[in-house]
Amino acid sequence: MFGFTKGCLPMKRWDELNAFFAKAGAKIIVGLNALAGKSIKPGGSAVGAWNYTNAESFIRYTVEKNYKIHGWELGNELSGNGVGTRIAVNQYAADTAALQRIVQKIYKDVDLKPLIIAPGGFYESKWFKEFIDKTTTSLDVVTHHIYNLGPGVDTHLIEKILNPSVLDGISGTFSGLHNVIKSSATKAIAWVGEAGGAYNSGRNLVTNAFVFSFWYLDQLGMASKYDTKTYCRQSLIGGNYGLLDTSTFVPNPDYYSALLWHRLMGRNVLSTSFDGTKKIRSYTHCAKQSEGIVVLFINLDKSTTVQAKLAFNSTMTLRHNHESRTLRIQRMSSKKMIIELPQMVDAEIRREEYHLRAKDGNLQSRTMLLNGNILSVDSSGNIPPLEPLYVNSAKPITVEPLSIVFIHLSDVILPACKV
Repeated sequence: MFGFTKGCLPMKRWDELNAFFAKAGAKIIVGLNALAGKSIKPGGSAVGAWNYTNAESFIRYTVEKNYKIHGWELGNELSGNGVGTRIAVNQYAADTAALQRIVQKIYKDVDLKPLIIAPGGFYESKWFKEFIDKTTTSLDVVTHHIYNLGPGVDTHLIEKILNPSVLDGISGTFSGLHNVIKSSATKAIAWVGEAGGAYNSGRNLVTNAFVFSFWYLDQLGMASKYDTKTYCRQSLIGGNYGLLDTSTFVPNPDYYSALLWHRLMGRNVLSTSFDGTKKIRSYTHCAKQSEGIVVLFINLDKSTTVQAKLAFNSTMTLRHNHESRTLRIQRMSSKKMIIELPQMVDAEIRREEYHLRAKDGNLQSRTMLLNGNILSVDSSGNIPPLEPLYVNSAKPITVEPLSIVFIHLSDVILPACKV
């Protein structure tokens, strides 16, 4: 397909890779060739049962070497209409069941079994519903891919990234898959198995620049909102959308965005709405490092500093004065961003703020500023400390144009975050 010759992974190379994986402490997902044994018909259909002989041998070798694999994924972009070719849903379900059987057989004496993952394609509601309903006993993770910005050669990518309607356009995919899983007897969960925003390697000085963090963090927020459990970024290294520079391995801006998300945002997602300009994107999670909350604001507006009040529609507790209060949602104006807590807030309560901006205000800069300081590795390649500003919670919060802000409110305790 696509003019590629047949590839081969020598076991010596697999050994070297696993040594690297062990040092990195990474959870590894391995994609398996779902087209083995199939014939490609005119029109693009791949027919015939999956020949898993090679895959079975590979998995057996991996287990014998005691290599830790988090999951085995069957196929890549072969679901629905496919990309280049496709597999009918009934056959894909049968092939997934075959993968589950050989994994169970090979891992029979291993306590921790790997995940069975599929189909790793673009979401099409009818195909995915049938597939999920036919794999209720064999599938652990449903994966789909996202490249909602179109091709990397598009010269209007920045306009798309800053357009709330474009960002919202993918919400139907997240909500659709979420609803299909909820209505099925499946035990499977949803993952984004691959997402680079703009396909065919992205675009230099866009998908590897500051501006792409608007898209990336919005994706993480939206995916979490619809109960997506894992989001796999395309890529760590490779193309113009890598988290690391392909030649120097120096982090691109999205690396730091991902790291802040990982350190700050907990697993519990809180329903969040912003009543005001659509140029503000907002997401709230229980905090990862406290019983409080973390609010993420993304300001897509080029010139306006936005004003708002943070309010709650349930009881919250302020740690220092041990009083509970109910805050009502209030309309938010559109000039400055202000987070307003009750009047009796203890003056000692402080919040943490992480303001992300582009160097020199250039959205296509590959240098990100955190609270005005350049983020860069030192001469030994060490990641800089991601230190917040500590601000009295009674003071207003300002979210400047074309900036991103994480706000950690450790002393705002919601019932959902006490677990």
